[in-house]
Amino acid sequence: MLIAGSRKGTVSVATSRGQTMDTELGSRIAPLAAAHPGKDGILGFENPVQSFAARVALARSAERTLDVQYYIWHGDTTGMLLLQALREAAERGVRVRLLLDDNGTRGIDAELAALDSLEHMEVRLFNPFRNRRFKSLGYVYDFSRLNRRMHNKSFTADSQATMVGGRNVGDEYFGATTGVLKADLDVMLVGPIVDSVSTDFDGYWASASAYPVAGIVRSLTPDQRSAVLRTMQGITDSTAAQTYQESINAATRDFVTSSDENAFVWAKVRMVTDDPAKGMGSAKKEGLLVTQLDEILEKPTRSVLLVSPYFVPGKHGTQIFTDLAKRGVDVRILTNALEATDVIAVHSGYAKRRKPLLAAGVQLYEMQRQSADVRRNKSAGPFGSSASSLHAKTFAVDGSRAFVGSFNLDQRSIHLNTELGFVIDSPELAQEIESAFDNGIPESAYEVHLDDNGHLYWLDRHGSEVTRLDKEPNSGPFKRLAVTMLGWLPIEWLL
Repeated sequence: MLIAGSRKGTVSVATSRGQTMDTELGSRIAPLAAAHPGKDGILGFENPVQSFAARVALARSAERTLDVQYYIWHGDTTGMLLLQALREAAERGVRVRLLLDDNGTRGIDAELAALDSLEHMEVRLFNPFRNRRFKSLGYVYDFSRLNRRMHNKSFTADSQATMVGGRNVGDEYFGATTGVLKADLDVMLVGPIVDSVSTDFDGYWASASAYPVAGIVRSLTPDQRSAVLRTMQGITDSTAAQTYQESINAATRDFVTSSDENAFVWAKVRMVTDDPAKGMGSAKKEGLLVTQLDEILEKPTRSVLLVSPYFVPGKHGTQIFTDLAKRGVDVRILTNALEATDVIAVHSGYAKRRKPLLAAGVQLYEMQRQSADVRRNKSAGPFGSSASSLHAKTFAVDGSRAFVGSFNLDQRSIHLNTELGFVIDSPELAQEIESAFDNGIPESAYEVHLDDNGHLYWLDRHGSEVTRLDKEPNSGPFKRLAVTMLGWLPIEWLL
């Protein structure tokens, strides 16, 4: 039986921006926000090393609180470096709350238990697995609960600044590996919107799906705890960690405490979020992110430009996009090609919807898997990365509004997982996405087309050279057969 409750007393709540105005972050941000009443500051991070450096800078700047929420947290170089940054904050008296989805914590139970033992740090797990050694067995007897995951990502310091977007915590997200790299997009937010993020974190922290780690993982003796903390320190002192640390130092600018307000885009930002009750399948319609998005975006009149690494629109979503295209709305969608995706089953859910989308006039682009020696296509922004796989989740509507967050346009994000995102009323940001589709994405992605006989083909552009491909690029017959067969199965609701 899983037991809720906190061994460190009553459930803690967020500190508001108004209570931390006297911190270093508060004193630096306050005059910038005052110069833009009713708006929030937005700073985008395409570069993975700079994105990691910003999180470390927030952890080191925090004086009162750190609220950290993630879907995946690996025990690799960047994962340990960031855990160490949280530990150092807690040891200097900052109250640290770390909320992780338990599906993404493989191999770090001991580290989480050791950190939770610190006086000023608490760790909770969302929808945890009872069996710590063989987690997947949990799906056999508790599928309905464990199939619902917390996909939210946020990193908030002193309720003054927050990092949000698509990145999880791991080397592939922060450019610290020569293996698989994921192209992604984060933003730092400052201003009134940060209070909304802090309040949302409170809701998840106190939800029925969030359990104190002390009741889930094996407890440590004082000697074991000391040994684990020494091991963590050893990892962060390793050659690999020090090499990456040098990259961080070289990439770091003082984004938050800069006195140059021009570093930020200032605009109205609205948060959209799933009620944490969705983690138990009991959220009401008005508590769902997709409902809030629909109310905010209304009906697009000119353009919808969507980037989603996992794109499974389903029957209903396909109808929405085809209706938009038939009304003359410019609908362009970028997702991963089969060669770049890390989940073939998800690609099958997308592949079965390509033909009706194309027939209605929707333009489809599939990100190519890039090799290490391919030069980054800067005109495509974060979507022209030399990374192996697309992971960013964003879209622009009518050249005036942009979305950044954790939300994939797939059935899991819509119906099963909890998500967090932000609608930004900024023509500047929206037009950056539009520019990427106009100028850069066709050089980094395949254009998918439908011929007069109803057959798919792909165009691969390199400068003035265009190559036509009549089969899924860089995929063998068995892989293509697997996609087809998976598309026959009634599993779209899971994808």
